[in-house]
Amino acid sequence: MKKQWLGLMFVLGTFTLSAQTLDLETCLRMADTANLSLRNARLDVAINDKQIDAYMAARLPKLTFTGDYKYNAIIPGQVVPSAFFGGQPGTYSTVQFGVPYNLSNTVQLQQIVYNPQVNYGLTALALNQKVFEIQQRMTEQEIKQQVASTYFNLQAISKQVSFLNENIENVNKLIANMESMYRQEMIIRTEVDKLNISRLSLVNSLQTLKATQEQLEALLKILIGYDPSQKIELASDDLVQKSILVDGTAINRPEIELLGIQMELNKEERKGTNMAYLPSLSFYAAYNYTYNLKPEDDFRTGIESAFLGFRLDWTLFDGMEKYNKQKVNALTKTKLENQKELVEKQMNMVTENARKQIDIQANSLQISQEQLTLADRVYKMTEAQFKQGTVSSNDLITAENNLQQAQTNVVSAYVQLRQAELTYLKSIGNIK
Repeated sequence: MKKQWLGLMFVLGTFTLSAQTLDLETCLRMADTANLSLRNARLDVAINDKQIDAYMAARLPKLTFTGDYKYNAIIPGQVVPSAFFGGQPGTYSTVQFGVPYNLSNTVQLQQIVYNPQVNYGLTALALNQKVFEIQQRMTEQEIKQQVASTYFNLQAISKQVSFLNENIENVNKLIANMESMYRQEMIIRTEVDKLNISRLSLVNSLQTLKATQEQLEALLKILIGYDPSQKIELASDDLVQKSILVDGTAINRPEIELLGIQMELNKEERKGTNMAYLPSLSFYAAYNYTYNLKPEDDFRTGIESAFLGFRLDWTLFDGMEKYNKQKVNALTKTKLENQKELVEKQMNMVTENARKQIDIQANSLQISQEQLTLADRVYKMTEAQFKQGTVSSNDLITAENNLQQAQTNVVSAYVQLRQAELTYLKSIGNIK
């Protein structure tokens, strides 16, 4: 009995989970943790952070081992004056040095003492880290806009489907009544056919909307990481006029910040090119042990060597490479300054236009709702008059078309208002 009870609780729990109703806030929260584009953006930040650690490791001492084991099939020789061995002056002899087998092992330690490019590299990586963090925030805003836009479009389609279902139900009732009247020879068949044509048009519109609804639901599931096999249910927004603007004053534009970081990188690049004129200095130490072997003479001996040193590398002339790099850097600086000014103007324009559109679409939604109320009233009155036989079917179909158009206008105004608000929030980097 206990097992059956636990099984029933599990089934009920599963049903509750699958029937979860999602509002916009929940969808945004799910996308924040499950969206793959957001995950990748955060991985970019983590990857660059590890690259900084790898670059920092380059400043630590390096210890290497080299083994060189070779057999001299022909022992190399060298030309020396014959007089060196008491021979005829002005003549030369070839002397072979070494033995057939040489086994050499070397351990070397190297440490950078001074390299002007190291600090530039660290600064560039730190600025790159900021770039990835800003790009992550931009991706977050982009994904949130996509989620919210898809959510609101689904709300609109859901309401439109509801309108169409109601309209089809009303037409079906009228057709049933008219079929009865036709059988009683009170009306001609054409009157019934006119309403059937209107009904088929409504059914076709409903099928098209449901196909679009399925596509948007599939997209929303991808955006928020929802199980594709589960049915998704959204909380009804009722096409209300309430605003989604939480804080429309806090301006946070990552696009401008990104250009600012690029200008800093440009500045650091100029410094790095200047530092390349300076020499670099490194310390090194090595120990070598070479074992020489000639089996024919049973000769074996080991020779040790060790040394310490400093190595100075200094490019005295690079063929004007750094000079031309600085020219490119200066042009890039001017380009970035112009681009930043242009983006600021464009985003200010987008913000201002979106703010105006919010007011326009809010008024449009209000007017459309009033028109829908009137169109619904006219349709019901025309329907009653049609049943009484005081108006024709053409009048009824006209009233129905006007009602449909009013319904469509309400849905369209709702979507336009939400899109204007999203555009405004995106332009100030403040989609929560």
